Amino acid sequence: MAQTELHYLELTEVARRVQARELWPVEVTQALLARIEACDGQLRSYATLMAEQAMAKAKVAESEIMRGEIRGPLHGVPIAVKDLCWTQGVPTAAGMTIYRDNVPTEDATVVTKLNAAGAIILGKLQLTEGAYADHHPAITPPRNPWNADYWSGASSSGSGVATAAGLCYGSLGSDTGGSIRFPSAANGITGLKPTWGRVSRYGVFELAATLDHIGPMTRSAADAGAMLGVIAGADPRDPTASQEPVPNYLAGQGRGIRGVRVGIDAAWNTTGVDAPTQAALAEAAGVIAALGAEMRAVTFPDSRQVTADWFPQCGVETAVAHEATYPARSGEYGPALAGLIDVGRALSGLDYQKIILRRNDFRGRVAALFETIDLLLVPAQGFAAPTMAMMATLGEDDALMSGLLRYTCPFDMTGSPTITLPCGKTEAGMPIAFQLVSRHMEEALLVRAGIAFQAETDWHRRHPPIA
Repeated sequence: MAQTELHYLELTEVARRVQARELWPVEVTQALLARIEACDGQLRSYATLMAEQAMAKAKVAESEIMRGEIRGPLHGVPIAVKDLCWTQGVPTAAGMTIYRDNVPTEDATVVTKLNAAGAIILGKLQLTEGAYADHHPAITPPRNPWNADYWSGASSSGSGVATAAGLCYGSLGSDTGGSIRFPSAANGITGLKPTWGRVSRYGVFELAATLDHIGPMTRSAADAGAMLGVIAGADPRDPTASQEPVPNYLAGQGRGIRGVRVGIDAAWNTTGVDAPTQAALAEAAGVIAALGAEMRAVTFPDSRQVTADWFPQCGVETAVAHEATYPARSGEYGPALAGLIDVGRALSGLDYQKIILRRNDFRGRVAALFETIDLLLVPAQGFAAPTMAMMATLGEDDALMSGLLRYTCPFDMTGSPTITLPCGKTEAGMPIAFQLVSRHMEEALLVRAGIAFQAETDWHRRHPPIA
């Protein structure tokens, strides 16, 4: 098999072939390490490559599979993790120069679970500073493999780039205000933000404790379900992790979505949304309707205040997370992360309590909406494929900021699970995506709906024009 075919296989297909002994973990790992060496000098998606460890694990996986000892759907499959997940003996910098020499003495729970499942971790993926909006000025941001003039997303930029470019078969990202969804949309991949608490946060560098979600970024909905099934579940080291049993997220393959109630707020989905996004969203809705879903007109609760509240809410929680180093070492911080922390440190207790009350009210209104629907269809962001030049003005352009965050922040504030699916291209050939949102803990329905949509479309199988 040609390497160009191998590196763009979906994770679940690699797993099938490995377990059928049509491919071998050592062969696959060597191929991806060679591709990283050839391509990542330009793309800059990896913060740290773990080539030696990966090859050692590939040999172990190969021996186990030869003996018929199959650990599950990730056994022998090369993946990568965002560089805010602790990895024992390997630097974890969280996109910060202040932590460039930080070497954890233990693994994050998600890393422990991936290792136990036999996954081969190729390395640590680059991210914005502290997983907030911008990369630290001293760090070169990952480049969008479709076109380097376009945004690669934040904060899980390296995860989006590496997964799209065939430098891993899937990756872990985190989402506090949109950081799984933005890079998934920007790079044309599938991202699954689970319910808050569905995945343990132990050993994952904190941005904002009640907003942080850890989830998979992959090339298909089935791949996302396979990864979520490994990393989800209770964790005695994280009391906020849900105790609910972890289902088989792939059990619904082939069931389709006939009769599933899908809500669309036409006004919310189009106000301030650019024409390419509206057209792609309408086409996606048409596919879902043709699959037999029951399309329902709904009115989404007014999210303007809760979106505005996200900034000070995140700022307070980030200030707590960085209390040991900020302001004591503020000179080593980039301007975006420092600015967010300053917002949080300046907020009064009274104003913070008002935010908490408004957030709880909004959560209740969204939960009530899901009494009448099973899924909500919304854009991933209000405009398609922003350029790097556009994003350089983000802090100065309120309309741009609003369009970016309008469809992401509300679902971090509620903790709702979402799946981001590619659904079109701009005239310049850049990816466009949409989201499906569900009730808490109904990721299985999101995966099932994503699989059904991707069975009828090929957007997720289109790859960037790199060698």
